[in-house]
Amino acid sequence: MEESNCLPPRAQVSIRACALFGGDTWLSSGSRIPRIGIAYRPDQWNSRVLLVISSLLLVAAFSGCGSVYQVSSAGIGSFQASTNSVEFGTVTLGQTANSSVTLVNQSSAAIQVSSLQIAGSAFVVTGSGALPISIAADGGTYQVTLQFKPTATGDATGLLTVSSNSSTSPTLQIALDGTGAASSSSDSVQLVSLTCSQSSIAGSGADACTVTLNAAAGTGGLAVSLSSSDSSVTVPASVTVPAGASSAGFTATVAAVTTAQSATLTAAAGGISKTYALTLNAASPGLTLSASSVAFGDVELNSPATQSVTLTSSGTAPLTISSGSAIGSGFSISGVSFPLTLNPGATATLNVQFDPTTAGAATGTVTLTSNTSPSTATISLSGTGQSVSYQVDLTWDAPTNSSDPITGYNIYRATGSSSSYQLLNPSSNTSTAYTDSSVQNSTSYTYYVKSVDAQGNQSAPSNTYMINIP
Repeated sequence: MEESNCLPPRAQVSIRACALFGGDTWLSSGSRIPRIGIAYRPDQWNSRVLLVISSLLLVAAFSGCGSVYQVSSAGIGSFQASTNSVEFGTVTLGQTANSSVTLVNQSSAAIQVSSLQIAGSAFVVTGSGALPISIAADGGTYQVTLQFKPTATGDATGLLTVSSNSSTSPTLQIALDGTGAASSSSDSVQLVSLTCSQSSIAGSGADACTVTLNAAAGTGGLAVSLSSSDSSVTVPASVTVPAGASSAGFTATVAAVTTAQSATLTAAAGGISKTYALTLNAASPGLTLSASSVAFGDVELNSPATQSVTLTSSGTAPLTISSGSAIGSGFSISGVSFPLTLNPGATATLNVQFDPTTAGAATGTVTLTSNTSPSTATISLSGTGQSVSYQVDLTWDAPTNSSDPITGYNIYRATGSSSSYQLLNPSSNTSTAYTDSSVQNSTSYTYYVKSVDAQGNQSAPSNTYMINIP
């Protein structure tokens, strides 16, 4: 019998029995290879026949009963491969094609595959896991995934060698073939990334996103389709990268959510997809104080001092401050009416006042209650009331038209609205200045001066001068 024109390796099968039915001859094999069926027609000498060996399809040339002929496979013993060659076809440079080969163990014991070796730089085995690989007995299978990624145009060939502890087929070899093709100018422009300015958004908002190409878009630009996995995030159906540009922007609009969740944005063009993960957090109010404590230092009695504190709505939901109060002697707040509602980012100014009425240190606290968590915020207050001693310095001009020489002056003072004046100096004051150190805080005084001659005679009163002591 003639030998079929098939790729190695080959195995010989002897035809040991024939059976005739009608005008055709039907043969069945007496070999121990399971499930061998051979169809033979005498009017088609050297015709091709179909051999089914262990569920693997093999082609052979056949010439007659009692002959010895050969069939092609990657091992037809107890350890076999589903094919002896893999054709990847034509693949554009930069792209990847995938295929697979199934290893079948027909023996009664498990087989250990110790290595999967590839010859040919454009071919790789992917996802095989850690070696050795165990394939179960009695029909167990294992799929080897192959990848072809050409780096140059033209034909590329390779060989996958499978090494195992099989007693019948310890080495299987599968031929690999593919063709690298240059990409067209339109194929060379590809989507390479999808990015956004924020990866996490609390409450409602907008995220500025960008699709980027590996080169400038050609005439007419490049349309990139857009989608979102979450209904809370909406994006345009597509965005077009203008001709001559390599990127384009769009806005992802985020609606407020009540629970934390994630959304995936997807951009796709020319069969290439890029994704971006966006975390959505529930909106919540926040309150930030420009100061957590206010120290007034020394403050004169009955002389109020004021400092301000800025309240900022720092959350992602409106802030409502329902109440505010100040405790502590001399402390008070103003400038804000409660309840106060501030939208995110808005501010308000709270005035804090210290008006001591007694000397000594004082402390206090401002408490603000809001819809934040925790619900209260406090500002600690401190200050010292300072008692101040005042004096009144008086000066005047000496008379220029007196006929008697002036030897001194008497200074008189009335308190408040009284019209009764009291002499302040026990003896004549010879200078035209006098200091009154006996004044009291929060009191008004009125003064006038009389000149005195050598005999002790006083002139008429000068004009009056009134002053209020704080």
